[in-house]
Amino acid sequence: MGYRIVVVGATGNVGRETLNILDERQFPIDEIEVLASRKSLGTECMLGDKTMKTKDLDTFDFTGWDIAFFAVGSEATKKYAPIAAKAGCVVIDNSSLFRYDPQIPLIVPECNPEAIHDYKNKNIIANPNCSTSQMVVALKPLHDRAKIKRVVVSTYQSVSGSGKEAIDELWNMTKGKYVPGQEVEAKAYPKEIAFNVIPHIDVFMDDGSTKEEWKMVAETKKIVDPAIKVSATCVRVPVFVGHSESVNIEFEEFLDEDEARDILREAPGIMVIDKREDGGYITPAEAAGEDATYISRIRQDGTVENGINLWCVSDNLRKGAALNTVQIAELLGREVLKKG
Repeated sequence: MGYRIVVVGATGNVGRETLNILDERQFPIDEIEVLASRKSLGTECMLGDKTMKTKDLDTFDFTGWDIAFFAVGSEATKKYAPIAAKAGCVVIDNSSLFRYDPQIPLIVPECNPEAIHDYKNKNIIANPNCSTSQMVVALKPLHDRAKIKRVVVSTYQSVSGSGKEAIDELWNMTKGKYVPGQEVEAKAYPKEIAFNVIPHIDVFMDDGSTKEEWKMVAETKKIVDPAIKVSATCVRVPVFVGHSESVNIEFEEFLDEDEARDILREAPGIMVIDKREDGGYITPAEAAGEDATYISRIRQDGTVENGINLWCVSDNLRKGAALNTVQIAELLGREVLKKG
């Protein structure tokens, strides 16, 4: 026996990736509907070999459906997610709208699976920000061993995190650099992204940090431990898919780099590729299309008493978004709904 599933925002990057991952992982589905706004009504989507046409989100009745994956913006989520939840359909939401609500669980299954039971508060589960998801997968097993005091992270985030318009802009700008007369004006970002890096993701806040950086701080505290101090600098880079992070971790007690490497090798969701030689590490180009969070460059930080540095790479459309939501649904099924 399987589930009755709804994918909201099925025509977007994350929505399509959600369908791919549901098929890849053979998630038990009895019935599925794909929803979109009226401007995308009738657009074809694929679940394996099955072709479906999107239906109108505005008129859809969520009554009798088990799980709805929401992969639309915060405005649409604010309107429709509570409707779905009130109808008895468990919402797993990719937007930032519900992440900081203390009654709504924010879940990375490798880190805080016990929080799944809190879904019943509002019938909604939040999916973390893409940059947070991959980092906490690495932090949690190390925190369990040596207790983390402080994290300093610099991110190198791909344009796919901004959607199709940003992907197209990078592609067109890159071509324009080589073809005279085809220069492309920056629209997706405040400055050109091709052959450049932009130390600015989301809006600026009063303290000088950006909203993306604030998200990493708040979400790490909610998922792993509220006592952890986090300092983040988030940067957009000219990469199509895959976020990378340079992570400096300070622990309350000493943790040897070899033990840290062994802990991460055994941790769920992680693949350690860490050879001290040319190419002995993972880049976003290699992580694209993969489920794992890759860890490389693990080494002692001699500038603090108990420090470790590491390099963390993951496909932001998968572990940072669609994969994590499907893993949440699998956890929900095992622990609560118990179908399939």
